[in-house]
Amino acid sequence: MELFLQDDTLITSKTDTSGRLLYGNEDFCHFGGFKDEKEFINKPHNIIRHPSMPEVAFKLLWDTVKSGEEFFAFVCNRPVKTNDLYWVFANITPSYDTNGKICGYYSVRRQASKAGVETLSMIYKKCLDIETTSGMQAAQDYIIGFLKERKQTWNELMVSLQEQGKVGGYR
Repeated sequence: MELFLQDDTLITSKTDTSGRLLYGNEDFCHFGGFKDEKEFINKPHNIIRHPSMPEVAFKLLWDTVKSGEEFFAFVCNRPVKTNDLYWVFANITPSYDTNGKICGYYSVRRQASKAGVETLSMIYKKCLDIETTSGMQAAQDYIIGFLKERKQTWNELMVSLQEQGKVGGYR
């Protein structure tokens, strides 16, 4: 079953530099299928990753945030105790300590646009197929070529797709 975020849903979480969960708000608990924080603190954030998500999407994410830049993406997740799924529009930013060193990451997810879900569903399916037959580097090359054809960066594509569907969100 597919779950849908409401206009005012704001899923937030915080991880350390290894991706282990340090915090999740009430919406994170609800959509992740957790009773409370005790069920996920210090667990890997990818426990909510849906199997339809290609590895290359997370390679792009990690390469970007580890370099100190923010990252936008449409992500398909699932509650930990069911086979349900839900799409989000995610913004991930590095958190810094008092010395200016990255000490973790903060993620805010909201309702995904229909345009974003439709486009990224196709891109991710193609990437999964490429990963299966030719490996992650080939999937990354596919994404780079796709972006080059569109003359956009990844973040520009993500934000433009989210803006296309602002009225009504993904339903």
